[in-house]
Amino acid sequence: MKVNIGIACEDSSHPQIKILDGNYQIDDELNLFTVTQTDRCYSPANNVLYDKDGKENFMHEQNLIIRENEVALIMGCGHSGIVNIMNEANIYQPKICIGGYHLFNPITKKTVSTDLLDSIANELQKYLETMFYTCHCTGREAFNYLSSLLPNLHYLTCGEELSY
Repeated sequence: MKVNIGIACEDSSHPQIKILDGNYQIDDELNLFTVTQTDRCYSPANNVLYDKDGKENFMHEQNLIIRENEVALIMGCGHSGIVNIMNEANIYQPKICIGGYHLFNPITKKTVSTDLLDSIANELQKYLETMFYTCHCTGREAFNYLSSLLPNLHYLTCGEELSY
C-alpha cells in the first residue's frame, strides 16, 4: 500500500512554507543542510520507502544545526544515515545530536543486522565529544545494541526535555 507523506500541492504556496533546494542558512544561529552521500552504513530499513520516481534517495531531507550555547544537530528519521549525516555536520562540530537512525523496518518489523550496527558504532566512536540522543525509528533492539558500544548514546522519548 502506498501512502503519500509529502507536502500537499495546495500547501506549497502557503506564505509560511518555503520550498528549498539544498542547504539554507536561516540566520547566524540556524542552518539547514542536506546530505548528498548516503552510501556509508546504509540502512536496508529504507528499502520500503519510495518517491514518485521509485526508490527514495532522501536527498531532500533536511537537518538543522542550532548554534547557541552548544552546537546541536537536529535530524528527523535520519534516512540518509547517521554516519553520512554526521560526516556532513562535522564542519559544525555538534556537541549534541538528536534524531532517529531508521534501523527498524516498520513493514517487516525487523532490525538491521548486527554487522551494520557494528559499522555504525565504529564510525560514531569518532565523535566522543558528541552526545547522541536517538528515538523511535531507530528501534529499541538497535538502540540497546548500539548503546552497549557507545556510552554517549541515549534514548529520547516524546515529552522528555534536554538542557545544555
